[in-house]
Amino acid sequence: MKKAGYILFLFGICLLVAILIYFGISDVFKALETAGFGLFLVAASHVAPLFLDSVAWQLLFTGKKVPGLLLLMKVRWVGESINSLLPAAQIGGDLVRARMLAVRGYPVSDAGASVLVEITIALITQLVFSVVGICGLVYLGNKGLVKQAVLAVAALSLGAMGFFLVQRRGMWTRLLSLMSVILSKDRIEGLAPDAKALDEAISTLYQNRSVILKSSVFRLLGWFSGAIEVWLALKFLGAHTGVFEAILLESIGQVIRGIAFLIPGAFGIQEGGFVILGKLMGITPDIALGMSLAKRFRELVLGIPGIILWQIEEGRLMFVGNKAQRTKKE
Repeated sequence: MKKAGYILFLFGICLLVAILIYFGISDVFKALETAGFGLFLVAASHVAPLFLDSVAWQLLFTGKKVPGLLLLMKVRWVGESINSLLPAAQIGGDLVRARMLAVRGYPVSDAGASVLVEITIALITQLVFSVVGICGLVYLGNKGLVKQAVLAVAALSLGAMGFFLVQRRGMWTRLLSLMSVILSKDRIEGLAPDAKALDEAISTLYQNRSVILKSSVFRLLGWFSGAIEVWLALKFLGAHTGVFEAILLESIGQVIRGIAFLIPGAFGIQEGGFVILGKLMGITPDIALGMSLAKRFRELVLGIPGIILWQIEEGRLMFVGNKAQRTKKE
């Protein structure tokens, strides 16, 4: 899997470079030069979706021990950084999110359930957000793109529904029974209580409809707030566009990233999609590509410190663990 991830990552980078060469690298970088320090403001605007998504996540903690909002924003920041920048870790960031809470004393079942349910809510609300983009394409009158977008959303819907159903049917307990073929009986018995507790926590969360609804509202607002980044990027790049164009680009852009999930960061695919969408709205290829690279810039500016923070935390945990082992031996 790791090797496949790196191969797809290299494929995406090559595709991105090819697109930049085809449309003129110099023109794209001139547009980025026009944006200047505005790119940092574009990156800073990501605080809005980060905050709203963290509020949506916090609502899923219904027990006595609820993580603070600042902690959840920090953990989500690290998770997003891993998913954005590490080629072989498309879901690795979500696993790290659960781990970072678990090592701070939050119940493993609660942390794991909150992450899995939050991923499901993110998928479903993304589908709702994508409908807004499809309506925008209908308004612009491009039947070909509307048909492709509907097919893409239908595919994502099937994936989201399948993920939801396997969770409701005791995903982890069933997975453990399948793993019994390759793991020893003693090992399975040791993991069984954790798997059962996680399945029960997930089931309990889904039964709390008011919590799911409130979390979904904030998650949907998070998707819409992502359009701020697009609007600012286009503004600093010199495009004369409004909120409608920003929401349409962000909405369909997220659908494109969802379909291209096998390619880390959707490199090349995102850029090609923005060029096609931009053409519909009178946005030149250099501006469309500049906007996409502004998003990449944000991923780097916020992602590199996030990964460094994660490595510092992992190193600290390793040091504490080794110290505890030495103390036990003594």
